[in-house]
Amino acid sequence: MVLMKKTMKKKGFVLCAILLAAVLVVSGCGSGGGSGKGGKDFSIEGRYTLDSETPAWKLDKKKEPTELTWYVNADWWNTDFGNDVVTKKIKEDLNINIKFIKGDDTKLNTFFAGGDMPDILTTFDNNSPVAQKAATWAIPLSELAEKYDPYFNKVAAEDTLKWFQLKDGKTYGYPNYSNTQADYDSGNIPAKTAFIIRKDVYEALGSPQMKTPEEFKSTLAKIKVQFPEMIPFGFNSIGTGTGSLGDVLQDFIGVPLEDQNGGFYDRNLDEDYLKWLKTLNEAYRDGTIIDDSFADDGTAFEEKVKSGKYATMLLDGTPQQGGNLQIFMSANPGKEYVAIDGPQSTVGNQPTLNQSGISGWMVSFITKKCKDPAKAIQIFTYLLGEEGQMLMNYGIEGETYKKLDGGNVELLPAVKEMQLKNADQFKKEYRLGEFMFFGHDRHKALSPDAFPESIKQMQEWGKGKLKPHFILENTNPDQGTPEARSLSAINTQWSTTLVSMIRAKSEAEFNSTLEAYKSFLKDNSWDKIVEIRSEKMKQNKEKLGLK
Repeated sequence: MVLMKKTMKKKGFVLCAILLAAVLVVSGCGSGGGSGKGGKDFSIEGRYTLDSETPAWKLDKKKEPTELTWYVNADWWNTDFGNDVVTKKIKEDLNINIKFIKGDDTKLNTFFAGGDMPDILTTFDNNSPVAQKAATWAIPLSELAEKYDPYFNKVAAEDTLKWFQLKDGKTYGYPNYSNTQADYDSGNIPAKTAFIIRKDVYEALGSPQMKTPEEFKSTLAKIKVQFPEMIPFGFNSIGTGTGSLGDVLQDFIGVPLEDQNGGFYDRNLDEDYLKWLKTLNEAYRDGTIIDDSFADDGTAFEEKVKSGKYATMLLDGTPQQGGNLQIFMSANPGKEYVAIDGPQSTVGNQPTLNQSGISGWMVSFITKKCKDPAKAIQIFTYLLGEEGQMLMNYGIEGETYKKLDGGNVELLPAVKEMQLKNADQFKKEYRLGEFMFFGHDRHKALSPDAFPESIKQMQEWGKGKLKPHFILENTNPDQGTPEARSLSAINTQWSTTLVSMIRAKSEAEFNSTLEAYKSFLKDNSWDKIVEIRSEKMKQNKEKLGLK
């Protein structure tokens, strides 16, 4: 699920940043934290007595259901509540009714402008003006835990809480899929990137190596001759970014995350990486990388994955493509895609594959207008705890899954069959793996049903190749600043440059395109951006206790 964030369109706040920053200061929602029915003076007297060893949702004796509104800043969010297995159980255990509201940035801004705030609010960008001004409209999680549910501190990750602290030293929002160093060390986080090849192609060519530039080009040339109906090499849709040919390829060949002094390192201009881009350019000029691959959108790319059109791929987001890979695998036994080592560093670096970082994805807050802040923090604790995690991933023991020896779990046959054969009905009736506020990858490790068969070998190949990229998270210049605008222009220019270099008609054109990009950097405050990023990297290390 964490990997959804690569394909779901994250809503940006760039256009509304200046307006919203002002609104947050002057609007009613940012003042007088006790102005709601809950507020600072909210009391749990007569409902339960605090117990640090027991989650408050198990203690709360409130008889009538609590009605809460929960805004999710995503048009695609499923607002249904209480009708599927997952949310019906949440409703029952917590004695709540949740009215979900969904929307986009315009709707979000309306809340802040009008002051009619929801009880709980979820955004998708912790660096947005909304999240960075949380102290004006949200309640600190430490305060909520102290007053209403100290058990929250047992299920919340300390590193995550530290990471999300604002300048006042308090944490207001908590994410899902926030992976700490301990999570990486556990081995329970699967790789999501792989260089894959169709098994029938691989065997027909005698299990070729594709580690060096020469081996890579040679194998693609053989594929072009022996399998003319296939596209020799594919990659994630470029769109307005870099697909899997930017930082994904950089991670694959182990480009350093920082310079020798621990500061920002321009990975786009790394010599090892540029050598592989030249290799891709040579492959393009040989006709083994085709123009259509640069024009294909996500849908076109997925259709080609589903039909096995690519002979090889550098694929990022294997779980997201798991369904398409499974469709091809089921229809073509013996031809399924398998992971091999693929391109490797020309200077001996090891892969540093990325996964979800400590910043997570969805970030949820409890607002100062919350009618029942005690019940709201109980929701956070419940979903972060073992009961909530198991429910969100697998449902109810005996009803949707059974426990196996060693602590693993398995979906019951009827549930698994519906998941495979009728996805729409499965979503409506069970909603497993979808209602993932505060979800985490570690619970996926409990079941072989967590991922499709088509990607299990790829995940096995990726073991030991993950490296946290924590130090690079949230290091862009603050939104609304001149440097942020410059970086936006640079990123757009790099996307265009990358494609132009790979499609260059000669080595001279490749080099001139690269030099033009370097000049563009100088003309757009790149030195200042590097300075800002290096300082933010230093702050990240201090937050996490890294040297």
